[in-house]
Amino acid sequence: MDIKTLNQILEIAFAKRVSDVHFEVNNPPFFRAHGQLLRSKLANLTAADTEFIAATIMKKNKRDLPADFNEFDASYSLENSGRFRVSIFKQRGNIGIVMRVIPPEIGDFQKLKLPAVLSEIVKAPNGLVLVTGPTGNGKSTTLASMINYINEKYAYNIITIEDPIEFLFSSVKSCIIQREVGIDTADFGSALKASLRMDPDVIMVGELRDLETIDACIKAAETGHLVFSTLHTQNAASTINRIIGHFPPDSQEIIRQRLADILVATVSLRLVESKTGDNLLPVVEVMRTTTTIQACIREGNLEEIGNHIEKGTAQYQMQSMDQHLIQLCNKGLISMREAKRISTSMDLERKLTFT
Repeated sequence: MDIKTLNQILEIAFAKRVSDVHFEVNNPPFFRAHGQLLRSKLANLTAADTEFIAATIMKKNKRDLPADFNEFDASYSLENSGRFRVSIFKQRGNIGIVMRVIPPEIGDFQKLKLPAVLSEIVKAPNGLVLVTGPTGNGKSTTLASMINYINEKYAYNIITIEDPIEFLFSSVKSCIIQREVGIDTADFGSALKASLRMDPDVIMVGELRDLETIDACIKAAETGHLVFSTLHTQNAASTINRIIGHFPPDSQEIIRQRLADILVATVSLRLVESKTGDNLLPVVEVMRTTTTIQACIREGNLEEIGNHIEKGTAQYQMQSMDQHLIQLCNKGLISMREAKRISTSMDLERKLTFT
């Protein structure tokens, strides 16, 4: 393996519009395209190959890979193409690498087939907006689209705290400051505290990973800032439950009150295969915090939130995952089999027959 070969493989990834590239010892490089993992016809990689790839990525980041590391996050960019979010890890004593392709351009809501209501959600003067879903289902892309919409429409000071930096923003109407954990700041908690002294209007935190980060984001939202972040949760109810569950039991009632006051919306995503099989489509649950949903959060009645989402379609432009799946089925964009695979409802087919 040499730098020319590595970059050629990564250029193929961009040309073929794959989402991820895998490098593991005793296997050829793998590509994930349209959700499917595909084995390339290249030669099997040796331990020296993956060590070279890891060292090349770290050199690009002007950092050394810790001698005692088990996993490490970084980024990598090509001269004339785009960027990659990189996960370097140990497996069976060897180094493995997975590189997630970051598109060179940030798509708008229409191009990404996201609900138009996102343009209303980002107008909130303050509060907390959470984008959720499993890994690889479009959270980062959706969050970047929301931040870029603000950037193009409003004159705000936007601070992002990421690990690593993924999409690169160019200031349009807003001023955008992008800080990377490990390079520009020690950790999310330190960066969040510092950001409040940097005259922010909008703060974007790459992921709510721990109690300190969650608490700092809630405080930032309470003090008049609009805060965006992500969580690996399936829907609005599980997102709220996850946040509350990070706090000690004797603090959870207070956190429910605080969260009810500052939560603006949750946007939960899954990617599904189109009926033609040639692309992936987002299925999106949108919850906006109405007074009824605030009461559910305060009282701990999270199981009722799904019903209120479905009832709020017309007035608040909310939608459940099932409602969106049914829309896509009715338009002939996805199959019933694919809809059933994603849905957590036992009676999706019955709902479809009554629409």
